[in-house]
Amino acid sequence: MHGEAKSDKFAFAEYLRKNATPEETKLWEYLKQRPKGYKFRRQHPFNDYILDFYCHRAKLAIEIDGPIHAIQKQYDKDRTSVINEYGISEIRFSNEEVHNNFNGVKNSIISVLNTISKNHSL
Repeated sequence: MHGEAKSDKFAFAEYLRKNATPEETKLWEYLKQRPKGYKFRRQHPFNDYILDFYCHRAKLAIEIDGPIHAIQKQYDKDRTSVINEYGISEIRFSNEEVHNNFNGVKNSIISVLNTISKNHSL
């Protein structure tokens, strides 16, 4: 990646961090507490994409899908394929899930982290 494009991506990631949606802010408040001891980053540049939340140790991306995702399904599918090629798993939640069923979202994340922890200890 060229230096200019790389710095543009990092600048855009910073913009996204500063202009988080209410759902992203809510989930970040939870993730920054390091559930199960896993550290997450938010708006993390990766390849040609920016991951909403990413844990390097768990190789886990968490995405929150707002209304734009209804019209960019192919982009999301392509993005998922690319990150999966690097061994990164992905969990996707809708804004509505984060807003209306936050305990369910947290339980889903914990379940995935428990599975990752168990697989790492084998």
